[in-house]
Amino acid sequence: MIHENLKLSGQLNIVLKDKAGNVKDTRTVKNLVVDSGLVFIASRMTGTSKAVMSHMALGSSTTAAAAGQTALVSQLGSREALDSTTLTGSNKAVAYVSSFEAGDGTGAVTEAGIFNASSGGDMLCRTVFSVVNKGADDTMSITWTVTLAAS
Repeated sequence: MIHENLKLSGQLNIVLKDKAGNVKDTRTVKNLVVDSGLVFIASRMTGTSKAVMSHMALGSSTTAAAAGQTALVSQLGSREALDSTTLTGSNKAVAYVSSFEAGDGTGAVTEAGIFNASSGGDMLCRTVFSVVNKGADDTMSITWTVTLAAS
């Protein structure tokens, strides 16, 4: 008998810099792949009717991440187009990278998500973390890696 257990896990690497490029904060945070993300993955296995993940957003809610969520609870500004999407880890992981420039997603950032549209669409992942205070002149870059593993 063969038993296959597919695991999805994700983590963000967050780097906050001031306007001079000095690192103010850096951290690594785990995420939750939400139900709509699982549906998205299954739909892409059967066809390409859904758009690929293309945007990331920041928010200010501390509401715990839950499987049934389909959007950030309190989004700060607009969703940002991803700077890159790359297969990593022997092609068993995807790294999504986005940069939030000065003036984008400014405030007390406590949540983030990955989406397949600039508005609406599907949310793949959501995470909540302790506050990162992004000032108006600060930049924040996030590398969000989603890894698939059989165990």
